[in-house]
Amino acid sequence: MKIGFIGTGVMGSSLVKHLLDHEHEVSIFTRTAKKAESLVKAGAFLVDSPQQVANNCELIFTMVGYPADVEEVYFGERGLLGNAKKGTILVDLTTSQPQLAQRIFEAATLKGLHALDAPVSGGDIGAKNGVLSIMVGGEKEIFKKISPVFNLFGENIVFQGPAGSGQHTKMCNQINIASTMIGVCESLIYAEKAGLDPERVLRSISSGAAGSWSLSNLAPKMINEDFRPGFYIKHFIKDMKIAAEEAENWGLDLPGLRLSLSMYEKVAAQGHEEQGTQALVEYYRS
Repeated sequence: MKIGFIGTGVMGSSLVKHLLDHEHEVSIFTRTAKKAESLVKAGAFLVDSPQQVANNCELIFTMVGYPADVEEVYFGERGLLGNAKKGTILVDLTTSQPQLAQRIFEAATLKGLHALDAPVSGGDIGAKNGVLSIMVGGEKEIFKKISPVFNLFGENIVFQGPAGSGQHTKMCNQINIASTMIGVCESLIYAEKAGLDPERVLRSISSGAAGSWSLSNLAPKMINEDFRPGFYIKHFIKDMKIAAEEAENWGLDLPGLRLSLSMYEKVAAQGHEEQGTQALVEYYRS
């Protein structure tokens, strides 16, 4: 297939590599061309606007930072909705606002296009290994049609329902992680204060009832003070704010989410917003 990919950051670049490895023709757009050099060497075609991606491709993935970026890529003057050919399938992998996903779907339908919201979970590790969880909203028939492509970089791929359902499911995911990260940090800080070997403690608790992806994959980084981003704190704050706004609209009180958001905002203000979410442990060490 002729596939487009907009946004080749920490995770997006790995997904493009999977597409290239399976001999798809991939056109890419990124605001920082230098980040795409390795992909171009691997066979991707670098273009200079979303419009050019839309002109060349029948299936287009987007994976950008914030809802404002999604809005620009889809609704901007040189965006996808105004330039894609009839029948093109647009898939937003960004974690974004459910209402924006619904707007994109409605606008796409009016133009004879198809749109899915398909946020992912699994971080840079899941992207590199091709085992992401993918949560999909939109038309079920379109989901089925491109499932073979999803399978190239995802392992747990679930159709959730109509447009916006993928984004709502991702909010459930982020709400769960928000409180889990507090528990991971506090267990390690407790272990340190008790004079225990944190790595040995992890061997005991990570495979028991306390086990989680965050404990297995991020706690070792906390111990080694490795805060390189697999998923940026600034983006996690964005996600939690979206979830908090949705909950507030429903009159739903989620104290665990609010606490985690306030803690991450404090850590970001200390200069850690460009680091990985595991840097939350610095909240306790500062």
